[in-house]
Amino acid sequence: MTLITDVRLRRVLDSRGNATVEADVLTESGGFGRGKAPSGASTGEYEAIELPAQEAIANARDDALPRLIGEVHAGNQRDVDAALHAADGTDDFSGIGANSAVAISMAAAKAGADVLGAPLFQHLGGTFRGNEYPTPLGNIIGGGEHAADATNIQEFLAAPVGAPSVEEAVFANAAVHQEVHDILADRDLPAGKGDEGAWAPSISDDEAFEIMDEAVETVADDFGFAIAFGLDVAGAELYDEDEGGYVYDDGVKSTDEQIDYIAEKVEAYDLVYVEDPLDENDYEAFADLTDRVGDQTLVCGDDLFVTNVERLEAGISAGAGNSILIKPNQIGTLTDAVDAIELATRNGYESVVSHRSGETEDTTIAHLAVATSAPFIKTGAVGGERTAKLNELIRIEDNAV
Repeated sequence: MTLITDVRLRRVLDSRGNATVEADVLTESGGFGRGKAPSGASTGEYEAIELPAQEAIANARDDALPRLIGEVHAGNQRDVDAALHAADGTDDFSGIGANSAVAISMAAAKAGADVLGAPLFQHLGGTFRGNEYPTPLGNIIGGGEHAADATNIQEFLAAPVGAPSVEEAVFANAAVHQEVHDILADRDLPAGKGDEGAWAPSISDDEAFEIMDEAVETVADDFGFAIAFGLDVAGAELYDEDEGGYVYDDGVKSTDEQIDYIAEKVEAYDLVYVEDPLDENDYEAFADLTDRVGDQTLVCGDDLFVTNVERLEAGISAGAGNSILIKPNQIGTLTDAVDAIELATRNGYESVVSHRSGETEDTTIAHLAVATSAPFIKTGAVGGERTAKLNELIRIEDNAV
């Protein structure tokens, strides 16, 4: 019933107006699934390789489709993803492109779920599935690689940790986004938006901390539950070996100074989440920071781990971080992403499922987060490609009641 009978690949637009890969998978019983690959701007050195869309499509048509059509069942995700690895023949998907691979992988999962008549999160869930839903991390103020002339820290993220439901959490993040707009307007600070819909004013990081603190406190009072915030520092983007440390507008911080700086901010603002606070190659510094504040906040590795089991194993051995960011396109397939989640869970690390800065309206990550009982999902606060995931989370929760 789930034997793949056709795979169709095409170029479509992502949220930045760039070309990305869309895949349709059809099965012998009429099952259908569609997946779209996102794309990152702040990308880790060790990520799977994204090829230009047309090249990725051509390579996948030549090498992957013959191994899938009439050969593999969409209902067996590991077989689908093993076929993609075999077709690629490299350890980083530089053959067919991680963008083609992840689009096909997600489309096959949806086709398998369609044949079963089950929602995707149930098809993906296996033994993970509990009764928990992820708290959405909403990107409210941003700079770094996502917006020019804004904050050095890449993302200031609202985290409605006290929300009684996904729906309330989603609307709380939208309210924080609007509150920050109003605060900026009151201070006569113009601001456009970055790639993920966050406000991108020309302000210092210190002022951004103050504004976020004020905004989440105001909205928490209005909504009647706790709202905290967190960061994506994107430390690898700030680190410059030639400069001897982390380059900010007001100077360069050594590694020890960067650890002190982040630890002080965690304590001063009760941050619940700190992503990539240090360079992607510095397991030791991650371990030092985790020793300092790991009992207070999630110290999350994105560029450090790149959803990669081998890099996560190294981090676990070093005591680096206590959580991992999960981006399926960063590793190439859903199977690889789930393997990273399983390893993290066995070792007491939390998994945070994430969008990319260049997104589509694909909602697979919403289902993946629910399927694996992830505590958080990073998927923005506003913007159609972001709200597609948020609205899907609301639907999943509503249909489960």
